[in-house]
This record gives sequence, structure tokens and C-alpha cells, in this order.
Amino acid sequence: MSAARQLHIGFSLAPTWLKGRTPLPAELPSPDDPTAFFIDLAKRAERARLDFVFKVDAIGHNPAMANGSGGGALDPVVLLAAMARETERIGLVATGSSTFTPPYLAARQIQSLHWVSKGRAGINVVTSMEGAENFGAAPMPSPEERYRKAAEFTDVVRRLWRSNPAPGSSDVSQARPIDHSGTFFTVKGPLNVRGHEAGAPPVFQAGASDIGREFAASVADATFASAPDMAAGIELRADLRRRAERLGREADDVRVLPGLYFFLAPTREEAWALHRRAHAHLTRERRLDALKSAIGLDVSGLAPTDRVTTDMLPVRDAPVRSRTHADLLRRFIEANRPRVEDLLVRPEVVGSAHWVSVGTVEDVIADIAAWFEAGAMDGFIALPGGSSGSLDLFFAELVPGLAAHGLFRREYEGTTLREHLRMR
Repeated sequence: MSAARQLHIGFSLAPTWLKGRTPLPAELPSPDDPTAFFIDLAKRAERARLDFVFKVDAIGHNPAMANGSGGGALDPVVLLAAMARETERIGLVATGSSTFTPPYLAARQIQSLHWVSKGRAGINVVTSMEGAENFGAAPMPSPEERYRKAAEFTDVVRRLWRSNPAPGSSDVSQARPIDHSGTFFTVKGPLNVRGHEAGAPPVFQAGASDIGREFAASVADATFASAPDMAAGIELRADLRRRAERLGREADDVRVLPGLYFFLAPTREEAWALHRRAHAHLTRERRLDALKSAIGLDVSGLAPTDRVTTDMLPVRDAPVRSRTHADLLRRFIEANRPRVEDLLVRPEVVGSAHWVSVGTVEDVIADIAAWFEAGAMDGFIALPGGSSGSLDLFFAELVPGLAAHGLFRREYEGTTLREHLRMR
């Protein structure tokens, strides 16, 4: 495996591994001290030489984010700025909502984080699925409108980053207004923060619906992809590469990084026990409700062994909570005619449509290698599950094991996020 084709690995700061309800080791910071808790995770990710840590966000109150960590909803830019002063190499990716955040504010915040971290900042642009009630009386816009707004938002942010050149850059002119007047935003500029010598912060995107793919192919440097199985990953990555080329970009300009929700233990039996315990709270009724919410399909009247077929699917444009999850489930049903019992254990139903891998360190390394070599991804964003032991095995054994197989770096080769992602 050549060094040019190695994995990119990010680490999600969402404490998914606390869902196992196992007590934390005494030496670790408590989630009740969220700043120390998250900084400790960032330091561990940096010692493992990961590309970046990734902070998810929710605009409104989300009880699921508060479970296990009192600081689950801390403002990403503020939290990552604190991490920047405690780390030296790890990239710091903050989530920002293009639906509710003015582009000038987002550009200024991320460029400021870029300076504080010495070139390690990135932004994950999301369109948000809820939260309108906190920003006025208007209802949530349609997904199509939110993505049109996201495209304009990203264009304005990048133009603002270019509007005030970095000190010592070849562009010796002064800061210039951008004088943007568009469908959603009017922004004069220029940005009041100079550009950084490391180059512009990378732009991430999350979403795998058709309109999300077009957005990713046109603007994203990396996508936090939803790929519940290898076939979905292969199809998504190939599709994004085709779209990027059609839009005048290089095929490998968009790095596909699915979430990897893994359960690690010394034996396969212990790993599967962790997986069962993490999902034990999901009764059949809750899974049926989740399926109905995801795709608008009610299978409560069917037997567990009954097949779910294409003709049972609701119309494609029926209102759903997440178009990404709906599209993934629709493709799975159309391709497989699954039994009800198989459908109710799908990641899109019991989780967040992430790739799930369960077993020993060697098992999960083999799974990662198979996906990578099949062209299903360019790397992944780590989501440890089950227990703090699964988290410990990831840092202590799985990442070094990937390096031993030539799939990941042993040492950092650069100091900025753009260098970690091998961006031109």
C-alpha cells in the first residue's frame, strides 16, 4: 500500500461510547467537566496521529446530545478554541449551520480558530433538520431551499476568506469588499480577519441524499458520509467522484469519510455483548416508530419474516425527517427485499446510518482494509461504541495496527489540517 493512498481518520467528539453505561476509569476526566473531558479526548486523538477531531452540533435542545456529557452542546468554535491551546497538530473541525448562521459570522469565527490553532481549523457545513423555532416564527425551509442556501453560504464564506489576504502572500493588494447580493444573503465584506498562511480552512459536508451529494461534489473537501454497508459506500464514492468531475473538479477532491460505529473487545463474543447492550433500550415498538419516521413506512402489521418490497414504499417525495436516511433505506429495500426483522436492525433504524463493525481489533482492521481496498471510502470518522474499553482499544491497538499494515501514518508529516488531508 503506497503512502499516497493511506486512510484519513477523524474522531467524533460525541461520546457515543458512553451509551454502554459502563463506569469511566477514575483517571479520566468526568463528563460533568466538559472542557477537560473533550480536551482529554483531543489529546488522545493527537497522540494517535489522527487527522482531526470533529465536533457535531445541534441548534436546539437535543436530549440525546446531553446524555452522558453535560457539555454535549457546547458551542463548537469555543470548545475547539480551548482545544487549540492544549494541542499542536490535530485538526479541529467545527459544525456550522448554513440555515441559521450568517456567512460573515461563520467566516470570521472559523478564520479566527484557524489563527488560534495555527492553521488547523475546518468547518462542517450542515443545513440542519430542526431548530427554526429558536430563530423566529418561520417554519423550517424545505430541504431543497436549505441546500440552495448552503451553496450560497459556502461560496460567500470562501470569498470572505479570500477577501483579506494572508500576511506575506503573493497578493499584495489590500483587503477588498466582495459586494455579494444573492438570493439569501447580502454581504459587503471584506472580512476583518486576515487569511492564514496555511491556506483556507477545509470544508466538510454531511449528507448523502441526492441534493446533498450534488452539494458535496460541488464544494466539499470531505464528506462525513452515511454508508451503512460496503455496497452503499462504493456507490456513494463512485457517484461523488463522477459528479465532481462533471462540475470541473478532480475526482479525488472530495474525500469520502463514513462514520464507523465500532464495538471492540478482546473476543467477538464480548464485542457483540457490548453491541446488544448499547441497543437494548430500543424495543420493537421504538424501532417501528423509527422506521416510520425515517421513510414513512408502517410495517407494524407484518410478521417478522414477511418481506418488505418496493411496491410497499411511500411516494419518493413524501415528507421525512432525514432525506439521507430515507434514500439509503429505499435503496436497501429495492435491492434486497428484506424481511421485517432484518430491516429493523438496519443502522438507519437503530442508529444514524453509520457503518457498524463489531469484533476484535483484528476483525475491525480487516473490515476497514476491505472497505478501503474496495474503494468504499477514503478514510473514516471514528465513533467508538459500547464502553470506555472499546475507546481504549481503538487508540491503543486499532490505530497502531492500521499503521503496521501500511494503511495509516506512524507520525505526522505536516502541521496543518490541509496537510493532513493532503490537499493541493
